[in-house]
Amino acid sequence: MTASAPVPISCTIITKNEADRIGDCIRAVQGLVDEIVVVDSGSTDDTVKIAESLGARVVRHDWPGYGPQKRYAEDMAKNDWILNLDADELVLPELYEEIKALTASRPELNCYRMRIRNVYPGQDKPRLWADYHNYVRLYDRSKVRFRESKVHDTVDTRDERVGQLNGAVAHYSARSYAHIRAKLDSYTDLQAKVLKKPAWTLWVRVPFEYPLVFIRYFIVRRHFTGGWDGVYSSHLAAEARIKRLFKFLEAKKAQRAGGHG
Repeated sequence: MTASAPVPISCTIITKNEADRIGDCIRAVQGLVDEIVVVDSGSTDDTVKIAESLGARVVRHDWPGYGPQKRYAEDMAKNDWILNLDADELVLPELYEEIKALTASRPELNCYRMRIRNVYPGQDKPRLWADYHNYVRLYDRSKVRFRESKVHDTVDTRDERVGQLNGAVAHYSARSYAHIRAKLDSYTDLQAKVLKKPAWTLWVRVPFEYPLVFIRYFIVRRHFTGGWDGVYSSHLAAEARIKRLFKFLEAKKAQRAGGHG
């Protein structure tokens, strides 16, 4: 009896202006996957040039939202088995070898989760006990696919059993702490427009919001293992939450003023 052939994998990556990160992302999966498909939504930097120079097939497609763009990338792949990555993510060596062993023959399951571990700006690897998200990123597209949601990019696993991989992906989500603060400010601006809670409940929270959020991030989410970076990251999260409360209150005040106009 001859051994079964390895299962071919397509790595799909969506991009826009990721020239500083796309190269590392692609190089980390070379030799593991059968093809790399980059779906770019209008980069004005060297993203496309770098991806193509590393052997990726680049497809240009206007941005329709997270879920639809990742589904489009699935459609562009030539293989059913997909390893989906974002351009700011790096497959670590342990995960590389785990996926290679898993796909040496037909995997037992049709979808597998992997931990996406956050990396501080300026650091080259996740800290000890780094916080993470645990997402399905390796899967058979003939069985499961990304949802259509324009906002959330998650795979709809339906009734499929989901496996758990032990290796991890390093997530370089922020280029700097200024980038983190700007992203948090943007999120809280949007959230302030949709809050429905009474103003008095927000005032009650004001004295406790910063210390409680700081403790949650520093202790519960284990940022204490990150030294000064952990302290500052916890501070930024707590700062964003207290700023969000005051933005909520300003929005409530504006609503009342508009109602009396």
